[in-house]
Amino acid sequence: MADNTNSTNEKQQFYRKKHKEEMKHHVLTFAMMIAFTLIAFGLVISGVSAMFTVPIILVLAAVQVLFQLYYFMHMNQEGHEMPALMIYSGIFAAILTVLALTTIVWWGS
Repeated sequence: MADNTNSTNEKQQFYRKKHKEEMKHHVLTFAMMIAFTLIAFGLVISGVSAMFTVPIILVLAAVQVLFQLYYFMHMNQEGHEMPALMIYSGIFAAILTVLALTTIVWWGS
């Protein structure tokens, strides 16, 4: 009986440590996403050239999407391989579509 109680206590300590680390990652990621949003707002408000602002905002948005997928949607955990494959396939299709439309518009001008 004592071994079973000790094993249960070790499991509880392991899960507490795991949840503490996970919460630390969530808070850090949330703070980084707030900082990225403030940077994007700062660029727009400061009146920096649109040729500089738009690509920076798009990169910050892409990084925020990745953070949300991996840390808040738990895509970094086991068992989420198929949803991750579908999401990445959709992102790939979207990039191809944007590239194709950009090429068509560029050649048409």
